[in-house]
Amino acid sequence: MIAFRHFALRRGSRLLLSDIDLVIQSGWRLGVVGRNGCGKSSLFAALQGQLEADHGELDMPARLRLASVAQETPALPDPAIEYVMGGDVELAAALRDEFDAQARGDTEAMARAHHRIEELHGYDARARAGRLLHGLGFSPETHERAVCEFSGGWRVRLNLARALMAPSDLLLLDEPTNHLDLDAVLWLEEWLRRYQGTLLVISHDREFLDGVITHTLHLNEGRGKLYTGNYSSFELQRAEQLRLQQIAHEREQVERAHLQSFIDRFKAKASKAKQAQSRMKRLEKMAGTEAVRAERAFRFQFAVPDRVPDSMLQLEEIAAGYDAPLPLTSGEREHAGDGSVSERRTDTHHREVAPSSQPSARRGEGAIVILADVRFRLEAGERIGLLGPNGAGKSTMVKTLVGELPPLAGERKAHKDLKIGYFAQHTVESLREGASPFDHLQDKAPGVSAQVLRDFLGNWNFAGDRAFESVDGFSGGERARLALALIAWDKPNLLLLDEPTNHLDLDMREALADALADFDGALVLVSHDRHLLGMVCDSFWRVADGKVEPFDGDLDDYARWLRARSGAPKKTAETDAKPLESAADRRRAAAAQRENEKATRQRVKKIETRVAAIEVDLTALEQKLADPQTYNGPTAELMKLGQRQSELRKEKETLEAEWLELYELLEA
Repeated sequence: MIAFRHFALRRGSRLLLSDIDLVIQSGWRLGVVGRNGCGKSSLFAALQGQLEADHGELDMPARLRLASVAQETPALPDPAIEYVMGGDVELAAALRDEFDAQARGDTEAMARAHHRIEELHGYDARARAGRLLHGLGFSPETHERAVCEFSGGWRVRLNLARALMAPSDLLLLDEPTNHLDLDAVLWLEEWLRRYQGTLLVISHDREFLDGVITHTLHLNEGRGKLYTGNYSSFELQRAEQLRLQQIAHEREQVERAHLQSFIDRFKAKASKAKQAQSRMKRLEKMAGTEAVRAERAFRFQFAVPDRVPDSMLQLEEIAAGYDAPLPLTSGEREHAGDGSVSERRTDTHHREVAPSSQPSARRGEGAIVILADVRFRLEAGERIGLLGPNGAGKSTMVKTLVGELPPLAGERKAHKDLKIGYFAQHTVESLREGASPFDHLQDKAPGVSAQVLRDFLGNWNFAGDRAFESVDGFSGGERARLALALIAWDKPNLLLLDEPTNHLDLDMREALADALADFDGALVLVSHDRHLLGMVCDSFWRVADGKVEPFDGDLDDYARWLRARSGAPKKTAETDAKPLESAADRRRAAAAQRENEKATRQRVKKIETRVAAIEVDLTALEQKLADPQTYNGPTAELMKLGQRQSELRKEKETLEAEWLELYELLEA
């Protein structure tokens, strides 16, 4: 049990939390929600002992084991799997003690360390760490890669895996889904639902919160209020409270009319498509939450495009990928699953793409194909969500639609009046250092009066002096809001958005969902936010195994497809990419593949036989090492037993890793 009694917390001169009275019971899965800057992360810092209360008390059990995700990852040469195993501090110490005792020939210390490792279930720790890495999207061949070789987003995943590896009574997770794709988010939901301790999680992903938490703590205006139930339940309860207090009654009526028009707009489609039925369910779940929605301080919209052509963009028999072997862009690196450090970034956060109707010339023989034979047509008003596993090539698809990646083969046709608003995964980072929102907008519109620019920025919540502040001090959410404002200024008729919600809080995500739902142009969206996908997309396309094809189903169907696929390898378009081949090459490759499959199955059987024999030998050795009489015999004999045990364990680990890789190849 954790208790806050008249708890108050300051940051500098600002009072973040005041008079918090709260008891968190063991085993609760508590979601901590509230606007950016309300004190959520500071509350976590207090639980970790990093901040002292300005008033009141925080009572925690004396021997509470606490785990959290580190904010930084040192550039270590250690293999990823060993870095994750290090999350179990006691086990790491016991393993070091065993190694040191063996090195100096101290048999008594070896015995103590051996028993301690057994108590901590240490001999299956590597397998547990491997499962965590696998669930978070790391392919088997990356488990032994050095931590320093991974890019930033993948190091965040390593820190998350390390926190999950740690035995804990209290687990603190601050925005754990920010660098995860949808299949990793779904895996994490399942893992957290099975977690036996007390969980506190900060997240702006409402679907994730709904799937995980049992209680909700809402921080607002320095106070904290506890609600029983998930995020949707909290919204309903808070809406009821606001109605009883008659807060913002007129705004509530306006929002109710808006939501009803939203429902009416899609009601006619509900009997025709699973996607529309899924959207109706989400809208019904939101019914009754108008007061909470009306309380939002921010709302925006995309201007009506000057013209929306009927046939906007078409890809015909496209091979999408890279012209050389070139480093993948930052977005593709984050999704590639290989964790490489190399990145290639563009310095634009949105663009108007020149019409392209000429067939692409065939590239050199070293061209890297990510997606093959893509046939995609985008008509006026279409709203498409791209779904696909980690690294499947969704960002490659978006870059090809934008025109940033020229086709390796096939033809990209764009209408002469096409005007694209493009939000890439690196957009937020590409804002100019030291420049203000006004500077960024003036760069785009040098001849427009200052007052017009200020009025526009004010509509995006950059009012008054805020329009002239440097973006260097902005939060990630404020930077993302500015990037969207710059896109909106151009009045695009097609929005191509690749993970636009990573830095947005729940209120801003809701505002974005409303704005996209009202947008009169076409939309292609990549996002791990299922609520956003479900609210704004009319149809889905699946990007997987080098192909892009329509997906006949809703997001629940896609989640089932991912679960069914979970036994298959974490294949990625990037890791499987290969040069363009002739038909004869493909026939020869198919024949060779059949031969390889036969040899692979034979090798799998041999590995299984050998592992079974090793397990028998290890059981016998462990029985001997557990017998006190063993330690009364010759030291040399004891050392041989320990050495033999170590050799067998290493051989077993090597064989199991090979077996997993071969099994995944066969499943594919």
